[in-house]
Amino acid sequence: MKKIVTSLYLLCCVCMCQLHAANNVVDSLLSQLDHVIQNRHVYIEQKEKKLNDLRQALRQRISDENRFTLLGEYLDEYRSYNTDSSLYISRERYQVALRLKNKEHQDNALMNTAEIMGTAGMYKEAVDLMHNVQINYLSDDLHPYYYHIYRTVYGLMADYAVTEQEKKLYAEITDRYRDSLLLVNKNNLLVYTLIQSDQHNVRGEFDKAIRLLTDYLAGQIDNVHDVAICAYTLSESYRLKEDTEKEKEYLILSSIADMKSAVREYISLRKLAVLLYQEGDIDRAYSYLKLCMDDAVFCNARLRILEILQIFPLINDTYQQKAEKQQEQMKWALISISLLSIFLLIAIFYVYKQMKRVAAARHEVINANKRLKELNEELHRYNLQLKEANHIIAENSYLKEEYIGRYMDQCSVYLEKMDNYRRSLGKIAATGKVDELYKNIKSSKFIEEELKEFYANFDNTFLQLFPTFVEDFNTLLAEGEQIYPKANERMSTELRIFALIRLGITDSVKIAQFLRYSVTTIYNYRTKVRNKAAGDRDQLEQEVMKIGKSRDQNHTFKAYKCLFYAYIFTTFLVQCIFLIVLIISVLCLIKRLKLLLFHSFPPYCFLLSDTFALFLPRRGQMHVNLYFYY
Repeated sequence: MKKIVTSLYLLCCVCMCQLHAANNVVDSLLSQLDHVIQNRHVYIEQKEKKLNDLRQALRQRISDENRFTLLGEYLDEYRSYNTDSSLYISRERYQVALRLKNKEHQDNALMNTAEIMGTAGMYKEAVDLMHNVQINYLSDDLHPYYYHIYRTVYGLMADYAVTEQEKKLYAEITDRYRDSLLLVNKNNLLVYTLIQSDQHNVRGEFDKAIRLLTDYLAGQIDNVHDVAICAYTLSESYRLKEDTEKEKEYLILSSIADMKSAVREYISLRKLAVLLYQEGDIDRAYSYLKLCMDDAVFCNARLRILEILQIFPLINDTYQQKAEKQQEQMKWALISISLLSIFLLIAIFYVYKQMKRVAAARHEVINANKRLKELNEELHRYNLQLKEANHIIAENSYLKEEYIGRYMDQCSVYLEKMDNYRRSLGKIAATGKVDELYKNIKSSKFIEEELKEFYANFDNTFLQLFPTFVEDFNTLLAEGEQIYPKANERMSTELRIFALIRLGITDSVKIAQFLRYSVTTIYNYRTKVRNKAAGDRDQLEQEVMKIGKSRDQNHTFKAYKCLFYAYIFTTFLVQCIFLIVLIISVLCLIKRLKLLLFHSFPPYCFLLSDTFALFLPRRGQMHVNLYFYY
């Protein structure tokens, strides 16, 4: 007994694993089918390109023989794509055959037209056309095509016959033409395989048909047209065997191949939609059947339209009922969420009242910090202004003291020199040397020497105060425009002009008096140097005024600045910590409220969870969507 139970348990496990594996395969294939349908426009564009190329080729001036061949290729591309166009092309092909006066071509074109009429549901017209074709006058290559048309037409008539007597009669005729096809299609592996498998199915030998088609399908993976036909025939074998999962699997494979072939007349996707509808997959069934209807209307496949219309109203009604049911569920869910939201708003208002005091205190702290920050910024600004003013005053005082001291020394030296010069002139006058006296008075050598010494003293004094003036000044000029003094000089005229500007003497008249030049010359010198500026020429003199400023001022300023930013950062950090603590407190309070409501109303816990989820990012939205979906 124990062994039997164990065996049954293992058998059940194996069956469950196989069922799970089968479901996974079907789901994977359905995903592939959805992807192919989504990208179907790519395959249709490729199809249209082929048709357009053939259309352009037919517009060229070619012989009727070549036109007949091209029309055959054109017809092959339009077959199962558009019935009206296919019918038009077959009739045009017949007219070309008449012009060629080729009986075999005429029969071939007539059979093309009969085949299209048969697949379009025009069975009588197809049979009437085929009566005009005499098999005795056909070549061996056209015999399979002849029997194929008769088998197809009578097979369709058997499928859609009204009475059992008619169905039996047409089935017997179909069997006879099927046998004829087997005799003449030994070299055509596809047709031979399909006919043989069809015979096996008629006789109830489903495993033989499945084995035959599976072996053939294994070598035709890259041929989507053969895959579509073989996979559909395999699905029929599994349908007759009552293996629904395998039937569905091969219907999906056939549908994928049909989509990749860009055909508009097919049956696999319609039968797949019916199976999915029976299994409860209403959404997929509706979308697949709607696609079938659109393609059938585009192709003008009247037979397929009638087949679809038999099941489409039922699936459409079910789909609409499902949509209405989902809308009803959504409406009640929204009502429930609205009520719970109102309740939650009341709870939040109560929490808000409790937190209002904390918020007020926090607001006061923020305002106090803000006022303190403003006062600190204003105080810092005043301190910087005061420090700048003190620095300017100190610098000016230093310059004034230095130059006053040197001026006093220079004046004393000049007085002594003038006294010595006066005494030398007095001695000359006492000796009565009037000519020599007149010569000394008239000579400017003394003045020139004194000016030279005066400018040398000025240069030495200025460069002692601003040792790097020349280098700093040249950095303000463009590359290659730098100004350097001569070998025996410390500063040139241009440098002296801008040295005076650095000392605060910006008036060209005063600079001209000091350097003993005309005002025009000084103006020209200033303009010439401004034109050599590396940056904005109008800002050159302002930049010169900044040369030699004490670096201690900058360091002090940077130190104050760092202290100021440190204070601001510390204040901001304290405020952030306070805010984070406040937010955590609020969230904890809401969480406690959520738990309280959850335990108070267990029958509505799922709606409550979704309602709370509305106040949380993304995660809450996911819960609401899942509820609506199920």
